[in-house]
Amino acid sequence: MPRFRTQKFQVRAQLESPEWRNHLEAIAEEGISSVGPLMSLLTFEPVLRLRAAIALGHTTNRIYEKKPDAARDVMRRLNWRMSEESGNIGWGVPEAIGEVLSHCPPLAKDFYRIFFTTIIDLGFDDNYVDNDVLRRSCYFAIGRFIKACPKYGEEARPLLRKGLQDSDAVCAGLAAWALGMLAPDLNDQPSLRKLAESGLDGSCLVTDGDLVVVCTPAELARDTLQGKPKLTI
Repeated sequence: MPRFRTQKFQVRAQLESPEWRNHLEAIAEEGISSVGPLMSLLTFEPVLRLRAAIALGHTTNRIYEKKPDAARDVMRRLNWRMSEESGNIGWGVPEAIGEVLSHCPPLAKDFYRIFFTTIIDLGFDDNYVDNDVLRRSCYFAIGRFIKACPKYGEEARPLLRKGLQDSDAVCAGLAAWALGMLAPDLNDQPSLRKLAESGLDGSCLVTDGDLVVVCTPAELARDTLQGKPKLTI
């Protein structure tokens, strides 16, 4: 436990540094021992949360290069933390899953469909995240993932288009932002235009780990319609 605590403080200091991206390689070099400290930072404020998620993506990819099964275990731990059985509400886990899949192509191939099901409400036992606040992270994380791995974008598009009508206004706004990570599609425009003209209130936070932008759902929809989404990666 003392070693874990020491490493957690060290990793946190590295990720809170203005030069945090320069520390990603060193964190990844620690392999499995970095996973616990990084996961413990996923519950922090949005910027540090995303930085920890990005670092976890780099680290898991490094683990995969030597021990693929150990890297898959990281994904299983993350998926379990999203489940009701875990007792953990899952703060920061969608971002972590998205970054792991973005940085490790073999894991993306195996797990991306499970990731996408977090925003699919089938009306019965499924992976849909019914907590509005946590589901916001799912839309945001999927947006970053499809920007980094565009070959999965067209499979996500209809799910994001449906998300424009999410009962939570912030989720709808982040679905619009995520659609902005893809090439424009005329079929997206009617729902985007409706959201852009809706005047819905809500604070949609978008960050790239350095900058933070807070917009209304309508603003994000307008940005996507204009082909100018904020903080594209």
